[in-house]
Amino acid sequence: MSDPAFVYVIYIRTTPQKLWDALLDPEVRPKIWFGRTVQSDWKVGSRHVLTAPDGSIDFQGVVLESDPPRKLSYTFETASPTTTVTYLLEPVEDSVRLTVTHDGFPDNSEQRKGVSNGWPAIMSALKSLLENGEPTPQVMG
Repeated sequence: MSDPAFVYVIYIRTTPQKLWDALLDPEVRPKIWFGRTVQSDWKVGSRHVLTAPDGSIDFQGVVLESDPPRKLSYTFETASPTTTVTYLLEPVEDSVRLTVTHDGFPDNSEQRKGVSNGWPAIMSALKSLLENGEPTPQVMG
């Protein structure tokens, strides 16, 4: 048995393309991911590496699906186990409903507890950046 997937839904007043671009932009990533940078071309089968501010690799993985500007899925490889992250972008009037699903956690996973604090902070920063030009300050709850 495993812990349930972490699912986070947020509405952002933007277009699907602008949201897609922001999610993948290496210049935006440090502003919304606690200072971390990312390297990838985001093509199916490509690796992606997220680097912490101290230069260490925070996590890495492989792009599983890339359907711009609708869906992106990749593995999230840390010490263990490998989990999966999926972004689903759906236009809703003048906004986009962004659903982030992070799954594959074992029972009583510390990693799941961590992402349940991290994803809301990351997505709130992204929303503020796209709607107001500045990300919200990031604090892990």
